[in-house]
Formats: sequence, structure tokens, C-alpha cells
Amino acid sequence: MRILITGGAGFIGSNLSRLALSHGHEVVVLDDLSTGFRDNLDGLDVDFIEGSILDPSALERAVEGVDSVVHLAALGSVPRSIADPVRSHEVNSTGTLRVLEAARAAGVGHAVCASSSSVYGLNPALPKSEREWVRPMSPYAVSKLSTEQYTLAYQQSYGMDTLAFRFFNVYGPRQRAGHVYAAVIPTFLDALLRDEPLWINGDGSNSRDFTFVGTVCSVLLDAVERKVSHPEPVNLAFGTNTSLLQLTRHIEEVAGSTADVRHRDPRPGDVPHSQADNASLRALFPDVTAVELEKGLQDTLQWFRDVS
Repeated sequence: MRILITGGAGFIGSNLSRLALSHGHEVVVLDDLSTGFRDNLDGLDVDFIEGSILDPSALERAVEGVDSVVHLAALGSVPRSIADPVRSHEVNSTGTLRVLEAARAAGVGHAVCASSSSVYGLNPALPKSEREWVRPMSPYAVSKLSTEQYTLAYQQSYGMDTLAFRFFNVYGPRQRAGHVYAAVIPTFLDALLRDEPLWINGDGSNSRDFTFVGTVCSVLLDAVERKVSHPEPVNLAFGTNTSLLQLTRHIEEVAGSTADVRHRDPRPGDVPHSQADNASLRALFPDVTAVELEKGLQDTLQWFRDVS
């Protein structure tokens, strides 16, 4: 089948492209390279279109002849959204609407879109079920709530088979450090390899349900191949709960070295704790197997060493 991956030159998208090609699928990548990297796709036989999801002509080209869309293109990062909320809305909310509408106009019957666990926001419940109330704490979280709700609305309004996943702190190879909006695991690994301090925002008690990118991509591809659709959002995580202090200890163990851990003020908009109830995921994808954090960190650390 022919699969369009928006944001396919990014961290998750490039891993998914590799997996889809290994399964014999054709892959179209639409990416404006604002946060993705062309060299993430080096050596891959993809139909690459450099363009924005806000550009109707680029979208029209990208969806032509496609069987399914995996919409990953987004402007990530809570701090970035606080600095520029309008841009986050344009890319994440309006961009999703444009992707879905382009797919509908082209007769594409299936779309999988990426939302975020950040939509739960101030809800203190652990683990977090998809039927729990949401209260976003940042413009980014609001924009991802819009992403998932547009995805589900197209299912109800137009009969499109859609699936909205809430991602929980995805990490793994090809997730880069070295920029102000980098995620915590690549930032910590990069700092450790450079013998630099590991800066924790707050006291380190904040916790996350870290999910390895290989597992995420396996679920995404399975969803595409089976044209899975669901009327509610689906948490894509496995119910783990690791504090930032625990994460630093895991990283020290896999790296075989001691980190210089330092603390600074908490960041506005950061959710205190995140842990998924994955009953819906297990029901829809009963064969999925999670990668343990230690194994995922080892693979990620090896990638960092290989590219350094």
C-alpha cells in the first residue's frame, strides 16, 4: 500500500518510514524540514516532497494515490508554544484540518493522527484514561487536543476511518539534542556523553510514561495495515511511571558513568505526572510488546555514540 507520512523527516516519522519500507509499502513523505532533517531519510526509497502541511498545493501532491495518511507533522514543545502560541496553533490545529481535508478531497479513507498526553494537563488522575477529563496547561496541549478532535470529527461527519493516538514521551534513535526545545532523554544522553551537567527542571519528582519509538512505529504501521479506526482517542503508552531522578539513574547505569545532576526552576506548562491507562490500546492492538526502558535507553545511547 501507499502511505503518506507527514513530518516523515522527523524523529518518529523517519523511524516509521524505515519500518514501512521494510514491510514492502510505498512511502510518501511531506516535510518542510522546519524541525525534521533530510538526512534522517538518507538511503531510503521514499517519495519526498519538501513542503508545508499549510500549503494546499503540496498537500494535493502528497495525498495523490495514497491509501492511508499518518499525520505526524507538528510544531512540538510546550516552551515553544508558550513563546509563540499563534504559530503552534497554525501548524498543529489548522495544519491538521488541512491534512484531513486534503485526504478527504482525494478520497483517502483512512488517517492516523498524533495527539499528546499533554492534553490531560491539570487532571491529577494516575493512570490517565481516555475518558478522564482534560485540562490543557499550554498552547501546545490545546493545539494537540484540537488535532485529535478534528481527527475524530472527520470520522463522525464524513465517515472517514480515523484513529487519534495520544503519544506519551516517545524517545529513541534519531531524536536529536542540541537545541533549546530538545526532549529530556536526548538532552540527558547528549550531556552525559559530553561530560556536561544534566539540568533538571524542578526537584526531579515529575514523572513520565516513556515509550520507545520502535514500539510506537510498530503500532502505527499495524494501524495502517489493518485500517484500524476508533471513535475515541487512544493512549499509546504502557503504564510506566518514571521520575526524572529515576531516569538519571537509569541513564547512568546504561552509560556506565556518573552524571553531574543539577536543578533549576520548573518550566511553566509542564505536566507534573503522566502515566497511561492502556486498556484501549491493548484491546485494539493485542499483540503489541513494549520495549523496557533500560533496553530502549541502551539502543538510544548506542545511536548517539554512532553519530557522535
